[in-house]
Amino acid sequence: GSHDTMTYCLDKSSAVSVNESKLVKFLNKCLPCIVRPIIMKWSVTQVLTVTEQLEAGVRYLDFRIAHKANDPSMDLYFVHMVYTTVTVQDILWEILRWLETHPQEVVIIACRNFDGLTKRLHNHLVACIKEIFQCKLCPRNVVPTLRTMWHLGHQVIVSYEEGTELGKHCELWPPIPYWWGNKTSTRALIRYLEHMKRMGRPGEFFVAGINLTENLRYILVHPFGSLKKLTLQSLPCLKIWIKQQYPGPKKKCVNIIAGDFIGNNDFVKDVIELNTKI
Repeated sequence: GSHDTMTYCLDKSSAVSVNESKLVKFLNKCLPCIVRPIIMKWSVTQVLTVTEQLEAGVRYLDFRIAHKANDPSMDLYFVHMVYTTVTVQDILWEILRWLETHPQEVVIIACRNFDGLTKRLHNHLVACIKEIFQCKLCPRNVVPTLRTMWHLGHQVIVSYEEGTELGKHCELWPPIPYWWGNKTSTRALIRYLEHMKRMGRPGEFFVAGINLTENLRYILVHPFGSLKKLTLQSLPCLKIWIKQQYPGPKKKCVNIIAGDFIGNNDFVKDVIELNTKI
């Protein structure tokens, strides 16, 4: 999986998300030439496009969806501090085109956050999802083995973090739990993930996030740093942790593993190779 899948196309000239702190919005307004480059350095989590990520082997896409404040249109974007240059609808069509040339591949799309989405916009988003993927959508009453999905022609599982919509559409799956450590150090993140494993894996899909997270103190102490530098420093240790994992239904097994900058350091290859342990 890729964490914050769509940050490769953040808009440098975009407004700061309405959900960001008042301090960030104030500083960005007063000192944009200083603050905006810092925001970009710590907001970008991926450099590969969604098609390149799929080609690399990513099968879980983390979509943080938003509607821009004061935008009279129905256009929806992705967001991570700032908004993307591309719309959600364009990316869904791009995924469909890729699936049509890869008929045995299955993709999980996690729709999350929903900054600024009204009931009307939720209806619009779900209608777009159903119109674009049609019979490729796997209903939640199907046990999604690969053989079953291949037989029925399903290629897409959409989890949706909005309970009202779930009750109305059998094509939407419940939210997929994401183990988010919210740590700046690799050791602390691994301790968190091991603690979550001891608690026992959920019975259905879940994500172990190996992504590190900056905070304001860390950014101030590392003025020339970036999320990419922080991530690349952590990858050798996280690579060892990944190789030690086991997929499957047992208490301490993992399911989906998602990370930042997934094109680096054989991350996808290491995760896929875990399947040989089954």
